[in-house]
Amino acid sequence: MPKAPRARPSGGRPATISTAAAAGSGGAPPSSSSASTTTRPAGPLFNKDLGQHILKNPLVVDSIIDKAALRPADAVLEVGPGTGNMTVKILARCRKLTAVEMDPRLAAELSKRVQGTPEQKRLEIVVGDFLKVNLPYFDVVISNTPYQISAALTFKLLQHRPLWRCAILMFQREFALRLVAKPGDPLYCRLSANVQLLAKVDHVMKVGRNNFRPPPQVESSVVRIEPRQPPPPIDFAEWDGLLRIAFSRKNKTMGAIFKTQVFLDTLEHNYKTYMALRGMPVPEDFKVKDAALAVLEQVGMTESRATKMDNDDFMRMPKPHESMPDSSSARRGNAAASAAPATGETTS
Repeated sequence: MPKAPRARPSGGRPATISTAAAAGSGGAPPSSSSASTTTRPAGPLFNKDLGQHILKNPLVVDSIIDKAALRPADAVLEVGPGTGNMTVKILARCRKLTAVEMDPRLAAELSKRVQGTPEQKRLEIVVGDFLKVNLPYFDVVISNTPYQISAALTFKLLQHRPLWRCAILMFQREFALRLVAKPGDPLYCRLSANVQLLAKVDHVMKVGRNNFRPPPQVESSVVRIEPRQPPPPIDFAEWDGLLRIAFSRKNKTMGAIFKTQVFLDTLEHNYKTYMALRGMPVPEDFKVKDAALAVLEQVGMTESRATKMDNDDFMRMPKPHESMPDSSSARRGNAAASAAPATGETTS
């Protein structure tokens, strides 16, 4: 009798990994004979392209929820609930939970998990892209964040009104460390300054890759974000434009940055636009480079570097949209400020 062909190893197959993981039994994997006769999968396949790494460690789940300090009357927003390992535990501690899930398959799994339970009426599942859906009112947000939308998610939450109490967010560790970095730290950047302007950010715990199914290629961290109330009275787009200029060459001095031709061309264009919109003539002797350096000299920041400057320092820079007095010195100050709006991004 000829020998039966050797069973092909299944360790690298996404289907068998997902089936064993979704079963959650913790036992030995099925034998080759049973695997060959079983065709019905025990759970959904996880799509790594969508950032689907399900948090499987119940101790980590409990710790994350504890950090949120939920109250019985809270309305909670969860982003990326997956199969609901965290969802069901949040429901036990709050009044209402809205879960935003992009994958319809995982949304269906979550719906089945609470079907027929008292928690079903308190859970609303929104199927769609978090960055595009309209958010409901919420007090607290908890998220095992898809890492590719980390920055966009953070700023959408910070710009949401009415303001919420706190957010407990899982991020790739390097991104999390950038959020909490201080002036002088190697990871301090435009993202750090922007987020810390709008909120208080704390690193609360590290999460190893083996706590996820399937494991990501990077380590993770959890941060707690509390928006500043009331928010600072600034135009954030213009503030971000100023930081974009400052961090374009973050190790160079402000004086060196303000002398670059690209910056000077943008500065001159924005200044002339600003003056034209207000029906004010540009002085005949106006020189954009001299005006820019005069502004820096005025605030004592010619030798300052973005990597060493905190938000109080950036606040001392000329403020956009201030009224334009008749004096040429004031006009030069506003010229430098008007360069800030030339930006669309919010992170770096």
